[in-house]
Amino acid sequence: MNNNGKVVAFGELMLRLTPPGAERFVQADRFEAVYGGGEANVAVSCSNFGLDTEFVTRLPAHEIGQAAVNELRRYGVGTGWIRRGGDRIGLYYHEKGASQRPSKVIYDRAGSALAEAEPSEFDWEKILDGAGWFHFSGITPALSDNAAQIVLEAAKAAKKLGVTVSMDINYRKNLWSLEKASGILTGLAPYVDVCLGIGEAEARNVFGLEPQGETAVERFANFSRELAKKYGFKTTAVTFREAISANDNKISGLIYDAATDSCHASRKYDMHIVDRVGGGDAFASGLIYALITGRDPGEAVEYAAAASCLKHTIEGDVNLVSAEEVETLAHGDGSGSIRR
Repeated sequence: MNNNGKVVAFGELMLRLTPPGAERFVQADRFEAVYGGGEANVAVSCSNFGLDTEFVTRLPAHEIGQAAVNELRRYGVGTGWIRRGGDRIGLYYHEKGASQRPSKVIYDRAGSALAEAEPSEFDWEKILDGAGWFHFSGITPALSDNAAQIVLEAAKAAKKLGVTVSMDINYRKNLWSLEKASGILTGLAPYVDVCLGIGEAEARNVFGLEPQGETAVERFANFSRELAKKYGFKTTAVTFREAISANDNKISGLIYDAATDSCHASRKYDMHIVDRVGGGDAFASGLIYALITGRDPGEAVEYAAAASCLKHTIEGDVNLVSAEEVETLAHGDGSGSIRR
């Protein structure tokens, strides 16, 4: 993997609207607003860890679009390649779950600035000049045919330039059909080095593989091995979540390393959830940081799982923790005692 240079992420930066506390949509007379989105969350988290990061997207030229850009700059993320145009920023409404009531998300992103972007607006060889890592998720090509083409051109350019490419599957049934997702994501797969968020359902439904094995770890290792042979994935990784209620979960991570044909599991964390949105993005950014900084696969998945665990304690989309805080938890100190 090319672990030198900046991390470049491409995707849609959205405005999230959430009723206060655990109120339902029908109760709310006001909404709390934060900016976020899968790839943007990864960019901000990598920047918080100390990596040089750049986020690429398209946003309207009006004040809301500028506020979104300012939010990225606030956390040290580069915004020089953000294209301006279109009429609207993508929205999503998030209703927090409680106890046995699950969280709910309603998207309002049709016709967003990025969905209507043209491939000609992005010169990927220039954007990726000096980059060491390029990250995207399966959410972005789901936005429109143009967005899917832009992602494909970016992945091809990254591969040509020797930039490590990571893809978080992030299948969202509310955005596109399984059939279309499978066709586009398998078309992107040959350009991907690190495939994230790939559990048994994704292996079966997106890649057409029937997981084999007696345990979850065996099944993960077996289909990861097949994907490495077929597409050239160097690494696959996924989180495992056990939901006790909407407020209490257990989480752990698994990683497969094709070079050593080995699978590693992280420790399992018991979590009381403040906000679960962005937990997968926190895992992705933790793994990216760990691999860039030269950790072996076992250490990398421990770091990624710890990062994801900490995100669940933070309001909003983004994992606002430092590399040192993740390191502390990954090495076993999860007491939550006051740091003096």
